[in-house]
Amino acid sequence: MTTRKIFAALMLGSALALTGCGVSYNVQSVSEQAAGAQVQVVPLTAQNIKAANAAPYTPRSLPAVFYQAAGGGNLRGAGALPIAPDLPALAPQPLELRVPPAFEAQPYEIGVGDVVLLATKASPSTVEQLSGLLAAQNQRQGYTVRDDGAIAIPDIGEISIAGMTLEEAEAAVFDALVRQGIDPAFSLEVAEFNSKRVAVGGAVAQARLVPITLTRLELGEALTAAGGVTLRDQDYASIRIYRDGTLYQIPVETFFARPELQNVPLKAGDSIYVDSNYDLDRALQFYEQQLSVTQLRSSSRLQALNELQAEIGLRRAALAEQRANFEAREALGAEGRDHVYLAGEVSTQSRFPLPYASQASLADVLFANGGISNTTGDPTEIYVLRGTGEGDTVTAWHLDAGNAAALALATRFEMRPNDVVFVEAQPITKWNRALQQALPTLINTATASVAN
Repeated sequence: MTTRKIFAALMLGSALALTGCGVSYNVQSVSEQAAGAQVQVVPLTAQNIKAANAAPYTPRSLPAVFYQAAGGGNLRGAGALPIAPDLPALAPQPLELRVPPAFEAQPYEIGVGDVVLLATKASPSTVEQLSGLLAAQNQRQGYTVRDDGAIAIPDIGEISIAGMTLEEAEAAVFDALVRQGIDPAFSLEVAEFNSKRVAVGGAVAQARLVPITLTRLELGEALTAAGGVTLRDQDYASIRIYRDGTLYQIPVETFFARPELQNVPLKAGDSIYVDSNYDLDRALQFYEQQLSVTQLRSSSRLQALNELQAEIGLRRAALAEQRANFEAREALGAEGRDHVYLAGEVSTQSRFPLPYASQASLADVLFANGGISNTTGDPTEIYVLRGTGEGDTVTAWHLDAGNAAALALATRFEMRPNDVVFVEAQPITKWNRALQQALPTLINTATASVAN
């Protein structure tokens, strides 16, 4: 038989084989029946995408350990200790006037030991809402700022306000109450100023600690609070101010002669000593006591800081270990996880894990592993197969992405656990695969015919 006859026989056999290609090659497709279940094909459009997303689903949450921080605390006075006083030269000459430098006044910041007063309206509803916060017969309650910088309000919890201005503290308290579902009308004020003080001693009626309040504290006011200056002889008597490692002095005669010196502003931590003796002995003793208190507090705070850092380190290590254990269990499949399955003419048939704490879209699933196969996939036949749970009905959401603009719908279509994303093959791909399977048989048949 000639070559022409062989080719004719081959073509005839191909035509006959491809006529019954359903026998020679089975292709996956979406039909109205599947293993006894009814398949309802629903076109995916902008109008019915809300219905597709109406299926209830709450994404799995990460364990609480992934949302926790090691935490910390507020420590005061972690700076360096003050240096030794800079003393004026001792000489039998008129006292030198050394006035402390001016400084810019800052709003009062609430500190440890301060007592804040929370006042509310006398409204019954407010009192009932704040049952643990304020008693029914008392709408004014004081709270002391603890060493960690927080106040503890019953039924509300701890609120950190140290280092805040009064306005900032009011905002913090307001936020805490709102988070508890309470909408109170209240005011906040500082009832006792204990965190910032000035020490006054020496030739005064009564040595004492004078608090810094919302208004500026001046030298004359501080001396008055200590009962005033008690001197028999003002010669060589002076008012000495120790501030930030430097000793300033104002002769008593000059202090009373010049009213502006009585208005010298004071800072927290200042030590005022009215000295009636020129040799500074008693003044130095007074300052040494103040320095001893400062050093003791600094040492305690340093120890507390070290303990806090060690505690935070242990917390961080525990959190890291718990997170690593969870990730290891998840890698071994020991943690429950929701998945979507990708099948058909895609770059990689695979299983797509739904993310924690957020929704995944059809676009996420399609393009996470390479998307639709450019050579074999049919973009007009994209399906999301979703069962009802009972197994007797399957909804096939059909996306026709022949127009690429339709892929915008894929970014809005929310996936559900056990969804199957299926992409059909191109018609030419089906024919080509059928031909590839039938071709060896056809060649053998044609060869046998030639031989006969």
